[in-house]
Order: sequence, then C-alpha cells, then structure tokens
Amino acid sequence: MILSKKIVVLAYSGGLDTSAIIPWIKENYDLNVFALVVDIGQSFEDLQDIEKKAISSGAIGCQIIDLKEKFVNDYVYPLLKIGALYEGSYLLGTAIARPIIAKAQIDFAKKIGAVALAHGATGKGNDQVRFEMVYASLDSKLKIISPWREWDFKSREDLLKYLKEKNIPTNATKKKIYSRDENIFHISTEGGVLEDLWNKASKDCWVWTQDVENAPNDPEYVVLGIQNGYVNSINNVKKSPYQCLKQLNKIGSIHGIGRIDIVENRLVGLKSRGCYETPGGTIIYQAIRAIEQLVFDKDSMKWKENLALEMSHLIYDGKWFSPIRESIQSASNVLSEVVTGTVVLKLYKGSVYAVQKKSVNSLYLRSYSTFSEDNVYKQSDASGFINLYSLSTRIRSIQKK
Repeated sequence: MILSKKIVVLAYSGGLDTSAIIPWIKENYDLNVFALVVDIGQSFEDLQDIEKKAISSGAIGCQIIDLKEKFVNDYVYPLLKIGALYEGSYLLGTAIARPIIAKAQIDFAKKIGAVALAHGATGKGNDQVRFEMVYASLDSKLKIISPWREWDFKSREDLLKYLKEKNIPTNATKKKIYSRDENIFHISTEGGVLEDLWNKASKDCWVWTQDVENAPNDPEYVVLGIQNGYVNSINNVKKSPYQCLKQLNKIGSIHGIGRIDIVENRLVGLKSRGCYETPGGTIIYQAIRAIEQLVFDKDSMKWKENLALEMSHLIYDGKWFSPIRESIQSASNVLSEVVTGTVVLKLYKGSVYAVQKKSVNSLYLRSYSTFSEDNVYKQSDASGFINLYSLSTRIRSIQKK
C-alpha cells in the first residue's frame, strides 16, 4: 500500500468516541488513521464487525491483536496477588487495561512507521493521563492527538449528531448514553442516569451480573486451587489463569457477585460515579486473601497491606511503567511464593465466603491455637512477654505521675 500521508495509530474500541475520532482526524489533520483494537476480552460480538466498522468510518486499516492471556497473566494478576483496591472497593478494571493497550499502540506504531498516537479519553477523565504516561515512558517522540481536548464538541449528544451526519452507526442512544469499558476482568458503566447521585442505578447500568434479588436461593460451592498467588484450577480441573477468570466470571455473574456503585476521586480532581462489575476478579481476590491468612506472619501481612495501598494508587494514576511499580511487584512476587493452597468458597446472593482453606505453608497449628488442653504452649510465658512489650508504656505512665 502506497500512502501519500503519514499515519496515526488510534486505540480503537468501536464505541461512540473512537467512531467519531476517525473522521474528525481526517478532517483536521493531514494524517491517515489506522485503528488498533487490543483484544483483552471484550465481548466477541463487538469484535466481529469492528474491522468493517473502522474502515467504513474512514480508517485505512484495522488491526486486532489478541492479548487476553498476557493481560491476565502480566497485568491483572500482579494487581490481584498484592490485593490492590482503590479507595477500598474498586478493583481497577479500567485502569489496569490502559498500560497494555497503550504499549501495544506504541509497538504497532513502530512496526508500521506511524508518526502519531491517538486515544478517545476525555479531558475530564483519568484515562488521558494513563495513556499518555505510557507514551511518555516508552516513546516520547511520537505525536499525541487527544481529540476531546481539541475538538468543538461539548457532549456525547454532539457526537451522536456528528455520527448521524456521517452515516456512521453506533449502539449509543440519547436514552442510553452511557460510557462503558469492558475487558475480561470487568465492565464499567458511567454517565447517563448515574450523573444524578440521587438516582438509583437502573437495570441498564448492569450488564454482566444478575441482581441479587434474582440470584439463586441456594448457595454454590467452588473449589479453587492456588499456586504462588495464581488460581490454576476450578473444582480440581486445571486451567490457565485466563480460562479460570473467564469461567469464574460466568459463575459469579449468576450469583450477583462483584457489583459496586461508587463515587471515586479522579486523578484530575473531580469526583465521578461508576457502576463496576468484577465477578471473577472478586472471587479470586477473596480466594487469595484466604490463603494469605494462613501463610503470612503478622509483619508480612502488614507489609503486604501497605504495598497493596501503594499499588492501587500508582495503577489508578497511570504509573504502571515506573520503577516503583516494578519494586512493589518484585516484593509481591516474593510474598506470593508461599501463597499456595486450596480454598472452598461459598457464593450466595452477591457474597463470597471462604468456608474451607488449607495450605502446605500454613502457619496455623491447631496444637498451639486450641482452646482445649495442650502440651506445647506455656501460658505463663505470656507474663514476661507482656512485661517487656509494655515497658515503654509503663515508663511513660510513671513519668506522667
């Protein structure tokens, strides 16, 4: 293919924003647009016609890259193993997807000799920072085009009108004008009725999971095998981490597991509301924590909790390709060497309970912990321990008197 124009690689989803970006770039830049779709587990139905849609929107080509297994192994599990939760509840399903997409963009741009990168993140959101932090980390020479910071459109309603004028189809409507992000780890819903905090999330705000009121009245028990922090079997059947997550998404969705409706602090200073569904990820998160209870001593558990907090913020803030993330992940890998065992989880009406757990590395010894008579623990030893442990406290009390 001989091209008279240089190329910009667009991170393309086929949604409302990126559908409008292709014709807009052609109208406002002397560039050809190449659409790049990074398959990290979006609904297959969306990917079937996405190449055709990109071309009909004006792209000179569309490349679909399958990174599902890599996404789960190299991005999702570092998050799950350390237990990163942003502001106590969000499993970072959107945030953790951005670094792998942006890196794939850069790699593909180098392959085809592109001169620029483009994304569909808004000027109010976190994703613009996440994409561009990766661009800055891995190739700061490529030009960046961020249409939401440049064009005259003020709303997604404006984009609907623009696409209608261009005869470009979209699934979004004025009644269901949600902003959605989906991958194998989660699906998020923002905007629409959720912008009024007094509105309850409607049925349209939930895509994967069943309402707990309609979930089965009988619990389901699932046996998960864990090896070094990775779930590698379900009900004694070995599977890859990706396949385990995929199956647990289905199981968890039936029981309404993994739903949260939160207002979070965005990096740019705004607050935003989102409905997030992470059924399989929530199950895995609880399973790993159950084994950690057995194998970590008090200091290791405290250290892991500190690392988890730091990891949650750096992922949310777009600092994946940074020395601090590598450092935290290295520490997490060391801790996870002993996170091996089996967990039986009870799934019921949106909840996940670990009802049985065991590990060859368990620090729990019944002979020491029992409330019955034992021959290994001398309770009188506790007196000396308490005397020394409380010494500075008692000295302070004496000084006060």
